[in-house]
Amino acid sequence: MQTTIGHTISLTGKGLHTARAVRLTLSPAAVGHGIVFRRTDVTDRDNLIPARFDNVSDTLLCTRIANAAGASVGTIEHLMAALSGCGVSNVLIDVSGPELPIMDGSARRFVREIVQAGVRPLYQPVHVLRVLKRIEVSQGDAVAVLEPSDGMEIDFAIEFADAAIGAQEKSLGMANGAFVHELADCRTFCRAEDVALMQSRGLALGGDLSNAVVVQGDRVLNQGGFRRADECVRHKMLDALGDLALAGAPILGRYTGIRAGHGVTNLLLRKLFATPDAYEMVPATDAILRRLPGAGVTLSDLQQAV
Repeated sequence: MQTTIGHTISLTGKGLHTARAVRLTLSPAAVGHGIVFRRTDVTDRDNLIPARFDNVSDTLLCTRIANAAGASVGTIEHLMAALSGCGVSNVLIDVSGPELPIMDGSARRFVREIVQAGVRPLYQPVHVLRVLKRIEVSQGDAVAVLEPSDGMEIDFAIEFADAAIGAQEKSLGMANGAFVHELADCRTFCRAEDVALMQSRGLALGGDLSNAVVVQGDRVLNQGGFRRADECVRHKMLDALGDLALAGAPILGRYTGIRAGHGVTNLLLRKLFATPDAYEMVPATDAILRRLPGAGVTLSDLQQAV
């Protein structure tokens, strides 16, 4: 069934790319509302931005969506992953600036707040997107694939020259709270030599060791190192779930990403929706609901995992 959050959630933090203080408020929404962002600082034009794949306007270092009036909001992927991973289908998200707060670079704080607020059933059917045939796209050396599956699964592989990261692979089904247990606490990461370059170009101005893992060769510069030995590939899986949530419905399918990022995942969704015989929208049965991200997530899961 469709869901929303149990009560309003308010958070503040700085943006990763602007270093600007941002206020974020999530409010319960009605059946059929979907996930919609509202720029509260934009008052001269339409400030509502539905969270949809076809509203993605930029994928450089983060996912940004925009409406026809030019209002946009970026760095949405971690919150989108948290909403998907906790099974939330309807929410209004007010944000006071051009990007969401980065928090610690993971989805952990978002998940904590959502689970503590509770996920409230709306007693109306939810439809899921069932993948019917394999769809593949590539962009340079990045590859993304969707193919049929009985649940939502993510396979990911990355490879970096830095020995601290190296080659990593992981596969996970997203049911039974897997996102909360396995991915939510995994932070964004970057190479030390890239930080100065990004900041010289006006990017990642708010980035520091409190909101990203920074590696240099075989060293992790953050005190305490990685939270998990394969934190980097897990974070890429987190990003992928958030970007796939822009389909507007839970996906029954297996996503495979090889060196994939926001851009190629968005291209994959665009190709999927441009291929009518590659998917169908079906009402979710109880059996399907049990296989979706967020199924069965409880406060005890949160206390154990994040």
